Amino acid sequence: MSGQSPESKREAILDIAEGLGLEKYTAAEIEQIRRQLIAKLGTSGKTSADYIVQVLSSAGMRVVLSPEADTEGQYEEEFHDLLHFATLEEAEICLMRLDELLRKFRSEGKRAAAERVLEVARLGRRRAEMIARNPRVEAHKRDQKQEILEWFRIWLETPDSFFDWLDLRKQSAEYMHRFGQDTSAVDE
Repeated sequence: MSGQSPESKREAILDIAEGLGLEKYTAAEIEQIRRQLIAKLGTSGKTSADYIVQVLSSAGMRVVLSPEADTEGQYEEEFHDLLHFATLEEAEICLMRLDELLRKFRSEGKRAAAERVLEVARLGRRRAEMIARNPRVEAHKRDQKQEILEWFRIWLETPDSFFDWLDLRKQSAEYMHRFGQDTSAVDE
């Protein structure tokens, strides 16, 4: 079995980045490109984030890996674990944790860390969108991911009123019809 040549891997990275259509690429987008590369090329698509940064930079794309954000590295593992939302309940918990972190960092004046929270949320929104648009995923799961996509979008636009909106959303007839009983997390 022959692997992908470095040139075709490079081209695939640039195609994926172009598809994202962003002005700048942060650590969250680099991770997304890395995952899409594996999905596109299989095991031959495995590569380091450093290589992706090198390819994007050499192509003249703006890569922003803030040294200040890197000093907040103690939060990276928590951010990484946050984006597991196979269910609506997990998505709600994910958004609660993102919201808590955003408020904490803003109150402490840690702008780079607060921006990192928003980057992670944008990555979550894009992941939900990728699944919602994937015809190979069963219809019910795509429907849930479309709902989760909307949750992320609304939280990113109006974090202060999001949870009030979500409570009303989950009580709506349309939501109940699509997803059944209230699926909020149990208070413990």
